[in-house]
Amino acid sequence: MSWFRKEKKAKEPLPDKPSRVPEGLWIKCEGCQQIIWHKELDRNLNVCPKCNYHLRINSEERIKLLLDEDAPFQELFAGILSVDVLRFRDTKKYRDRLQTSWNTAGKSDAVRIIEGQMGGRPVVLGVMEYSFMGGSMGSVVGEKITRAIEHCLQRRLPLIVISCSGGARMQEGALSLMQMAKISAALARMDDEGLPYISILTDPTTGGVSASYAMLGDLNIAEPRALIGFAGPRVIEQTIRQKLPEGFQRSEFLLEHGMLDDIVERKNMRDYLIRVLQFMENGNG
Repeated sequence: MSWFRKEKKAKEPLPDKPSRVPEGLWIKCEGCQQIIWHKELDRNLNVCPKCNYHLRINSEERIKLLLDEDAPFQELFAGILSVDVLRFRDTKKYRDRLQTSWNTAGKSDAVRIIEGQMGGRPVVLGVMEYSFMGGSMGSVVGEKITRAIEHCLQRRLPLIVISCSGGARMQEGALSLMQMAKISAALARMDDEGLPYISILTDPTTGGVSASYAMLGDLNIAEPRALIGFAGPRVIEQTIRQKLPEGFQRSEFLLEHGMLDDIVERKNMRDYLIRVLQFMENGNG
């Protein structure tokens, strides 16, 4: 029998050692869950080389991808800013969320209106920015897109909107929902004038955006495997208490069921749009 017991000294935590691998060198694909070197992703337009999953890209990358490099472009209506009219507060004040988005995203709101050239043809782009409050549609998004439509009507220009959004901005209540009807009415005027409107749906395009202008294009096209729908699949499953079909609310499912006109990979998008605009221009001529 031991007459004494040796006390064990508590181990002191080891000092934190700096990682030898800098952050951001490797990115996990949301599609196949594989780890990919970020430079390989950059070379492939942020598309996974293993499973072809199209990761999100920001508005700058979209503009660079679609517009002519050697032609100047300008941003329209950049000075319009959101206001906390309802003094809304959830876990944070709406005005604080706006300030955070202005600082981190570096954009005035969740959409940018760009006038430039594509294949030598003048065109207006509406490019949504997901990093600004999830690309949510508030009064400013509605106003900017409506003004873009009016600009197209005045200049007789085609409009292309690239959607990437979680839907209407709840912090603005009914004011955000009003934008659905406002933009839809403006698009009806554009249709009456015979001007092309092309809608590109990327991952994700949901809520009030998918229920309005994202699905009202003369041509509705999407990137592969983009999530497109009104309510999310988890919400639907919890509501109807049923398992949804495989690939439900993805681009391929919507194309198969007649809700999209085509699915185009990111690397082919610019050439595809140039051909479409040429065809529409000749048809209107």
